Amino acid sequence: MQRLLLSQLLEWQAQATRKPVLLDGARQTGKSYLLKELFGKRHFTQCHVVDFLKQPDAAQLFEQDLDPHRIISDLGFFLKKDINPTTDLVIFDEIGECHKAVQSLKYFAEDQPNWFICSTGSNIGLLNGFPVGKVHGLRLRPMNFEEFLWATANKQQQAAFDRQDRRTLVHKQLWPLLCDYFFVGGMPEAVFRWVASKDQPLLTRHQQVRHIQRDILNGYERDFGKYSGQVNALYIDQVFKNVSTQLQKNMDGSVKRFAFNNIIEKKKTYRDFASIIGWLESTLLISKCYVINQKPRLPLKSGRKDSFFKLFHLDVGLLCCDLAINMSALNMGDVIYKGPICENFVQNELLSYGLNETYSWSENTAEIEFIVESKGTITPVEVKSGINTKAKSLQSYKQRYHPDKTLKLIGAVGGTDEADQVFPLYYANILKRIIE
Repeated sequence: MQRLLLSQLLEWQAQATRKPVLLDGARQTGKSYLLKELFGKRHFTQCHVVDFLKQPDAAQLFEQDLDPHRIISDLGFFLKKDINPTTDLVIFDEIGECHKAVQSLKYFAEDQPNWFICSTGSNIGLLNGFPVGKVHGLRLRPMNFEEFLWATANKQQQAAFDRQDRRTLVHKQLWPLLCDYFFVGGMPEAVFRWVASKDQPLLTRHQQVRHIQRDILNGYERDFGKYSGQVNALYIDQVFKNVSTQLQKNMDGSVKRFAFNNIIEKKKTYRDFASIIGWLESTLLISKCYVINQKPRLPLKSGRKDSFFKLFHLDVGLLCCDLAINMSALNMGDVIYKGPICENFVQNELLSYGLNETYSWSENTAEIEFIVESKGTITPVEVKSGINTKAKSLQSYKQRYHPDKTLKLIGAVGGTDEADQVFPLYYANILKRIIE
């Protein structure tokens, strides 16, 4: 299965000098597979991997000192291999399990900028003593819809997607694939099982994917106790589950601001939840979309209120699993089921194309799901799961602020107006061009 981030790794490889890569991402998003299988084995003479979770004894390699030459020499002895870091790729997998290995990246960057050193971590945002400015930071999220199509669609469907073909003939094939993506999501193991079981009965395929998704969610819950430190693991679990619960409550419309009451006894304010939400955000299990409740101004961050935001799940497939939404409900085309799923989908697409912070707009009863900075302007992006393009909120936004361009993502083929663009939801990758 191909990943978009591979292109950035190849650019890194081609540089004359480079900092070590530190690849961040939630567990089970495919970090190790990307570095070892897609990058290391295909683009290097040799690939050497040490996994600090599977090989905790490897931590002793960093006890004596943090000299890069000695570390690589001892790593070769440890792995029983000859290592030439000027031609071979060295991968420190799950580097967050070894604090001194994290510290060593600083000296690899300063002393050996021509070496090929990569590392991965599932809880990079929680690390203390992070080597700021000494690593080439990358972030891997679950597979977005484009990557999902690379794994599941035929050549004709992929070509139609690439040219953003909006004929009804194409829509009748791409829309069901989007519904598949809502159910399967972008966790690589779930996608692989979906593809590998294509000749099996549909019910069997659904059950296999759901089993994988539940295992992943259960694994996250186990991590809460292992890595939460001073933040209460039970509270983290309650908030994480409540993200799905609150999204479910908004099934009849746009996702609302995250509410802090009725989650944990005696905790009702943002201050009570800031560290818990921050922990989940640092591990990339959830993401924020800040709600601007006034005239949007550039930069959008200037109108941000720290306590005023929506919360979204890292993966739509895991979200549907957590809410027990089955494939039949998604395929029915029932708007009630698809509202927050579609909004969560667009949120994750924006993040997958490089945004680290997203924004929406709300005044009185008018709401725009996303507002995006684009070449010195602000583009409102309305997300609707149905086929209705006569949305009152977008009209209200246009009358107030007169944007140069608007964008609607809907459950139909869309239109061709350049100023007020309407695209089907599965072409959410048009947002990549807006961001750039």
